[in-house]
Amino acid sequence: MAFEPATGDGPHVPAKGRAAEVTTAFEGLLQIRRVTNNTGGTATPAPWELARTVRAVALALEASGFPPSAVDDDSRRTATGYRVRPGERPGTAYVEWLGPPGSGAAQEEEGRLKACAAALARLGWEALLYRGPRKRRFLEVEPAAAPRP
Repeated sequence: MAFEPATGDGPHVPAKGRAAEVTTAFEGLLQIRRVTNNTGGTATPAPWELARTVRAVALALEASGFPPSAVDDDSRRTATGYRVRPGERPGTAYVEWLGPPGSGAAQEEEGRLKACAAALARLGWEALLYRGPRKRRFLEVEPAAAPRP
């Protein structure tokens, strides 16, 4: 079975053995950047990432140590963490901080999303914090402008 980064919309991901898989996948992503980026090296997302923004952002967050949210078979939240979903524009993604009712996710979302934005910025993504429906915050993530020579 192929590795899938946790987007926060799947079942709880067991930690046993997961760290090694995430590390291997992330190192592979950095190698793709080295081979395919003409100017940015590992500092900017590769074309592969731009075509799979949700997967790339989810892998970046998971590799940075953020916990993913999770849902059960009835789509009820069972864990607090990030959720990555497609953005409204091609090549963008939204990151939310979600958890089960009573988990306190809404109270911690601003700080946790700012930390996610900082981690994504170090990996060549621009993440802007917005307030959406019901005053919940989210990040809109897109590739940062390529560095100029």
